[in-house]
Amino acid sequence: MHRQKVIIRALGLATAVALAATACGPQKAESKGSPSAPASPTAVASTSPSSDAKPGDASPSASPSTSPSESASPSASASAKPTVKQVMSNGDDSDQVRDLQARLRQLKLMSVAPTGFYGSKTTAAVKSFQSKNGLTATGGVDEPTWTKIQSLTKKPTADELNPSTVNEADAPDPRCMTGRVMCISKESRTLAWMIDGKVVSTMDVRFGSENTPTREGVFDVGWKAKEWTSTIYHTPMPYAMFFSGGQAVHYSADFAARGYAGASHGCVNVRDKAKLSKLFDAVQVGDKVVVYW
Repeated sequence: MHRQKVIIRALGLATAVALAATACGPQKAESKGSPSAPASPTAVASTSPSSDAKPGDASPSASPSTSPSESASPSASASAKPTVKQVMSNGDDSDQVRDLQARLRQLKLMSVAPTGFYGSKTTAAVKSFQSKNGLTATGGVDEPTWTKIQSLTKKPTADELNPSTVNEADAPDPRCMTGRVMCISKESRTLAWMIDGKVVSTMDVRFGSENTPTREGVFDVGWKAKEWTSTIYHTPMPYAMFFSGGQAVHYSADFAARGYAGASHGCVNVRDKAKLSKLFDAVQVGDKVVVYW
């Protein structure tokens, strides 16, 4: 009986290792304009009351007056403040947000490449635009703000929406400021290799889709493999650095070819093979990995 338990445990461990080592691979692009948010802390933000709501907006919980005289009075309806509809706000993730970001880049209010995610950088850029154009600076895009932005910009080209240039690294998360860290921002879609708070190198990255999201948090590099092939998806994963189960930082030929038109199955894809090769040589097992919005 004891021998049988040992064999079962050994088989279970081998299965877990096999699954952990092969859980990544490129997948087809998600359908455009999906209204659902990614499985991340931003999903909570998109379902909670928006901090970008205009102070004068009508409250959805407010009950209508039951007074017949008030409901029939033209002056009462004329004095009521119209609701200002929020077109986009912090936490949204859509092609319309990507269009907004490309237009904000035309206006020199954003320097990072469009990501489609409405985060802190987009909020700050919108606030700046609103302040300069006599609009209420909420950081959220209501109809007057969106109309004004569109009137001052042109329709973004395909290259403006998905530029091939290197993304500008986001401000490091506080957890990245000590030790040896791969600091990975989902908002700017960058990986910054940092040592004791100093950025050594940066590179573009791509993440998992809505159905297979890249996990967020603080991890350690568990093991590395210069040459690795997923036995589930049968795709090469060169320069793989595993940090959370089957999720790893690795080179993706699909990312290099298609850019952000595709996604991984949870891994952090890098498209610059030369940069990743140098990073692979520098990173040691046990080094920290921080993935954040």
